[in-house]
Amino acid sequence: MKAMPKLAPAAPELVHLTITEASRLIAARRLSPVELVEAFLARIAATEDRLHAYITVLGDEALAAARQAEADIAAGRYKGPLHGIPFAVKDNYHVVGVRTTGASRLMLDYVADETATAIERLTAAGAILLGKLNTWEYGTGTGEIHDDLPFPLARNPWNTDRFTGGSSTGAGVAVAAGSAMFALGSDTGGSVRLPAAAAGVQGMKATYGVVSRAGILPNCWSLDVAGPLTWTCEDNALVLRTIAGHDPRDPGSADRLVPDYLQGIGAGIAGMVIGVIRDLGPDAPSMQPDTRANLEAMEAVLEDLGATLVEISLPAPLSGYRQIVGAINWGESYSIHERDFLERADLMGKALRDKMTAGFTMRAVDYIAAQRRRRELAQSTDAVISACDAVLAPCTFLTAPTFDDQETLTKFTFGAATSIFNATGHPALSICNGFDADGMPTSAQIVGRWFDEATVYRVARAYEAATPWRAERPVL
Repeated sequence: MKAMPKLAPAAPELVHLTITEASRLIAARRLSPVELVEAFLARIAATEDRLHAYITVLGDEALAAARQAEADIAAGRYKGPLHGIPFAVKDNYHVVGVRTTGASRLMLDYVADETATAIERLTAAGAILLGKLNTWEYGTGTGEIHDDLPFPLARNPWNTDRFTGGSSTGAGVAVAAGSAMFALGSDTGGSVRLPAAAAGVQGMKATYGVVSRAGILPNCWSLDVAGPLTWTCEDNALVLRTIAGHDPRDPGSADRLVPDYLQGIGAGIAGMVIGVIRDLGPDAPSMQPDTRANLEAMEAVLEDLGATLVEISLPAPLSGYRQIVGAINWGESYSIHERDFLERADLMGKALRDKMTAGFTMRAVDYIAAQRRRRELAQSTDAVISACDAVLAPCTFLTAPTFDDQETLTKFTFGAATSIFNATGHPALSICNGFDADGMPTSAQIVGRWFDEATVYRVARAYEAATPWRAERPVL
């Protein structure tokens, strides 16, 4: 599975196509799935020594799937807009017969005997799996860099001296760098949206229960959400539409009809009321000036597009949500990995050991209190969000820092505003809203009512179409 075919360097116009663009070319028989997959495999081969986005590359398998896709399309068996589209997944998604490591020494030899439901749905739609992507160990980390994991840290394609967020770190890197057309990650406290913010891509944490977690290595049962990272909002909606839906394999799966998130996505936002969260409490981190300026400029764009902006206040400070998410995560994660901690803690990296220690010492009464407080906050926060069509909120308070700035790395991760919507379960999309003076992407979150991802995408699409940021790509 590690073997890579020897390929010529990829044509940039292929690896930087959007899903929407590539699917139209494939459907019109103007682009071969084999040609497209070869371009991405060549891109991986040309960039991996610098970016370390992948843990496992399935080159031969991807090419075989591409040949089958080409034959099916030629025979009139076109499956839809994802047919022939190459993607990759965080290495906590299981695929039958393929190693799942979770970036941990504890799982280096584990070969999966099941495939995640999300991957099954994508491959049934004709999408082609390129490989498994880098992550933090079992999805664990606060931004501290310890260099004690079995794989090198992923590097930011905008500047390889810069952080990539976490824990779906390779997913953000691969999409931004053009080594995957889209990627799947998972989000417990921000682990889709943080790497999306760091790498300047669009990352969706849907409403809790919309996407099945079956076949994904768990981090925290009551908070984990699987989600897509893409270059554009329209692509994101397309992928979510494919992977969403009830799954009896996942006890947390919502039994609801999946709407067509693309229907009305380009209808504009004139007349909408968009709530704006500006104050996240006295203990929220200070915001980098360029990040604040780009967030304020985003507000102006939304107003120019016809939306009415109103300032809203959450019922608790950012720290209140973060404390709840932390307590629940520590307790549930420990319950998942207790045996490994008690028997093989020496194989764990420091971040995971520290988290297991916190879970080991947690009292049941504190976990129960955190869950009770979470329910209260979810209801009171929903009352605020439901008064608007959508909400604009900060994502990270600064752009991706350098790896040698430990204090700022922790602030980027632990101080982000993402955990609010893990605690409440609301859909939240991290969207690129510009760049700072060093050329690093800035970010914001667009948040919706429960199960109203369609409106989130509509707002995001209107902003994206009115701004030039999707024309910018990292130069490698």
